[in-house]
Amino acid sequence: MKPWLALLLLPCLAVAQEDDPWADEDWGDDEWADEDQGMVWSGFVEGALGTRFSEDPLVNQRETLGDLRARIETEWQPENLTVGLKADVGYDAVESEWIGELRDLSVSFSRGKLDAKVGRQVQTWGTGDLLFLNDLFPKDFVSFFAGRDDEYLKAPGDAVRATWYNDTVNADFVWTPIFEPDVYLNGERFSFFFPLAGGNVAPEPPLRAECPDKDFSNGEFALRLFKTVRGREYAFYAYRGFFKQPSALTPDLRPTFAPLNAYGASLRRPAGPGLFNAEASYYDSRDDRSGTDPFTPNDQLRLLAGYEWEAKPSFTVGFQYYLEWTLDHDDLIANSPFPEFEPDERRHVLTNRLTYRTGRDRYTWSMFTFLSPSDRDFYIRPSLTWRYSDEWTFTAGANLFGGDEPQTFFNQLADASNIYLRVRFNY
Repeated sequence: MKPWLALLLLPCLAVAQEDDPWADEDWGDDEWADEDQGMVWSGFVEGALGTRFSEDPLVNQRETLGDLRARIETEWQPENLTVGLKADVGYDAVESEWIGELRDLSVSFSRGKLDAKVGRQVQTWGTGDLLFLNDLFPKDFVSFFAGRDDEYLKAPGDAVRATWYNDTVNADFVWTPIFEPDVYLNGERFSFFFPLAGGNVAPEPPLRAECPDKDFSNGEFALRLFKTVRGREYAFYAYRGFFKQPSALTPDLRPTFAPLNAYGASLRRPAGPGLFNAEASYYDSRDDRSGTDPFTPNDQLRLLAGYEWEAKPSFTVGFQYYLEWTLDHDDLIANSPFPEFEPDERRHVLTNRLTYRTGRDRYTWSMFTFLSPSDRDFYIRPSLTWRYSDEWTFTAGANLFGGDEPQTFFNQLADASNIYLRVRFNY
């Protein structure tokens, strides 16, 4: 029997136990009763459809989303442990394959000032809104661009996380034993720009980047030191691992992941009627600190500043400015075989989030805009969510891409612009 099938059968076994003729007997041991009562099953069933506004000549289907999935989640608390489960099963009609994903299968416990969590889990930290500087945990950009729920932008990984609380400073440490890359564009659902081809490609079979060897020496280490002082949240970050996207090339010109160290800091504080946040990160490309290897990412400095406030009741506005500064840029251009496709020395991105809730919060209108003045491209995400009842939710939205140059990040997806609809039943 498949493990996930056994998990799905557990609620049925629980129901069967309720019909047990011995269930009303008092065995004089309340611990077992408390454990059974504390195990609550929940989840959802969701159908999702999405289609392009225009055809992509490199991809042989117009559909971008065709999911039917079921979520099951629960927590079990034996003794001083918490065992968490969150799993999806279903079918993906776009890629013609079954969905089977464990988003959480972990054990958590606390000892004094230490909290620990071991197993499959989703990690996140940092202050950016859909912009990630020091959050170097895996992301699923394919799901995000296709119109799945924003939850799926954060991909799960196998990790050990320990959080230590102290009056002086708190510390978060995450060890990912085997490198977990982003879910990146590979040509299966969306085409992407490839400099060696001089344009978009959708390889068949889909692109599979060369990953570091799966051993502990290539694991990822992430550290966060954080503290709140008089309403101000301070944090310092360090990371050792690899770039999460396959932005490097091997000697035989296969995409791969370059080694990376990253160091950063962030601040979040009240300011006027809203919240201000700032974040910085220095990316140390360990294999190309001189910036002369065109097939390895250069060092970068990444900066972010943002502000969010409630402009009027139920209407929230947020703005962000993001700078991606490629260091040793002159050396990059001098050594690149394709200097016309290299990024600008300073890439600027402006974002704007508008959220308006009406009908006693039953309707949520949202618009998120990415605009890059330097790349001259954009990405717009409008959506409307209707909460018909506690069980039923309907969401409609779009992903709109465009720009002037074929190699820029957002404009490479111009033929992927799509509209989608999701229907979810929560139980």
